[in-house]
Amino acid sequence: MDFTESIKQFSERVSMLKDTVSTEEATKMSLVVPLFQLLGYDVFNPSEFCPEYIADVGIKKGEKVDYAILENGQPIILVECKSCSEQLDKHSSQLFRYFGTSPAKFGILTNGVIYRFYTDLEESNKMDLVPFLELNMLQLKDTSINELKKFCKDNFDKDKIFSTAEELKYSSLIKNVLQKEFESPSDDFVRFILTDIYDGQKNQRVIEKFSPVVKRAFSSFVNEIVNSKISSALSSDAEDATGDNDNTEDLIEETIVSKIVTTEEEIEGFYIIRGMLAGTVPVEDIVYRDTESYFGILYTNNNRKPICRLNLDTKNKQLLIPDENKKFERIYITSLNDIYKYKNKLIEVAKRYL
Repeated sequence: MDFTESIKQFSERVSMLKDTVSTEEATKMSLVVPLFQLLGYDVFNPSEFCPEYIADVGIKKGEKVDYAILENGQPIILVECKSCSEQLDKHSSQLFRYFGTSPAKFGILTNGVIYRFYTDLEESNKMDLVPFLELNMLQLKDTSINELKKFCKDNFDKDKIFSTAEELKYSSLIKNVLQKEFESPSDDFVRFILTDIYDGQKNQRVIEKFSPVVKRAFSSFVNEIVNSKISSALSSDAEDATGDNDNTEDLIEETIVSKIVTTEEEIEGFYIIRGMLAGTVPVEDIVYRDTESYFGILYTNNNRKPICRLNLDTKNKQLLIPDENKKFERIYITSLNDIYKYKNKLIEVAKRYL
């Protein structure tokens, strides 16, 4: 059974047990420890999965975090557990204290149902107040499972996870903002929408007048996008089944536009490369540009200054690195981890543009 199927089955188990688990200890044994077992850790080996790990905080001695995942005797992940009947919002400060006193790079706060993943994006060795990833075991999506998979023992790469953590964090926050505006547009959002379409004074009376209009338009816009994608997919399926190529011009145009889909794997590859070049060029000068045939990474957003190209949509993943004459060397890779092998080559490319 593959990891995805195992996690989906475990999600069903969590749904079945959560209402019968009433204590913190029961939450640990029934919901938390089994998950880390699925992630490949030897939960019965304290040199790898250590319960009651001592994390002294200031003058307080003997402070203990529920679990620490260890590598070479040092903690790499701290796990603080609460009862599944408790909300997590008021408990992050406890993990915050533990995080600052250990060399661990990641902290996980969980009640067995919700898992919040933290790191130190804002300030080194100081845990962020906002998690870069939050998973709900009762509402697992494929994207969530893919992110969880990175914490499997066999896959764990702290540098790789950290390089994508910022994108995950702010992507989640942006989605939350859009969700709130979608459900109930704020005055500022309505005012922003009216900026280019309404010349009159945007006072409170006008804002209140247009708020329901903006909400309906926003909802309609999202529905049209969804319906368009569904129609395009259905049309493609029908074409494959019947061999009918008599598509309308509008459908052809829609299909062409939809070919460019920037995947999470491509974004992850971008942040890996950006991280490797951080000491060579300013990271803000490394940008990506997606096309139908490849995912390009450029210096200063200049097509004449390619760092490399990624082609991850095919069965044989490829990394293409330009030489001095801008001719690309095609390198086949089995996973994004293989990119690290070519760090020196990528640095050489970046240096040519300085």
